[in-house]
Amino acid sequence: MSKTVTAAVLAALTLITGNAMAEESPWLVRVRAVHIDPADKSDPVGGTGASDRLTVSSKTIPEFDVSYFFTKNIATELILTYPQKHDVSLDGAKIGTIKHLPPTLTVQYHFAPDATFRPYVGAGVNYTTFSGVNLLNGAASLEHDSFGLALQAGADVAIDKNWSINFDVKKLQLRSDVFIGGAKASRVKVDPVLVGVGIGYRF
Repeated sequence: MSKTVTAAVLAALTLITGNAMAEESPWLVRVRAVHIDPADKSDPVGGTGASDRLTVSSKTIPEFDVSYFFTKNIATELILTYPQKHDVSLDGAKIGTIKHLPPTLTVQYHFAPDATFRPYVGAGVNYTTFSGVNLLNGAASLEHDSFGLALQAGADVAIDKNWSINFDVKKLQLRSDVFIGGAKASRVKVDPVLVGVGIGYRF
């Protein structure tokens, strides 16, 4: 009798452990190298002419993101980095620099979560805060905060159970009014495309 009970307990434990091991963790973290390519479609400064436009420099940055899977197909992703510094030019001549911090939250749909190649699309919101604004030797300023839409597409390529390679493209709506002497002089439309490649780990 005792042998039968022991065998039944061991069988139950084996089943429970096997099921627990089979279940994937809902958490996925990634580290990416991301190239920021601004659209540079700002309004002319003060309406002086079509060529007098503000442009923001391109840049490659590190990015860290955390994803949580509500189901195998549906996840949310929080995209983080540290404040990034960009050169700002007017009609080709550098007029200063700005820093911005653009955390972004998206909701994603993963088409083939159990395959080796796992494409996804996402949409969400971007919140950008500007700091370290130094334009025209302090004569110009920007709005402090910016809210905009974010679109995303990418794919994870599984290496093994935990590790994957990631390819990701995002389009952000990132805009701010420019003020000179307290009067609005232009509207910066950075609206960058972010192209990233990195590595992910599923816990």
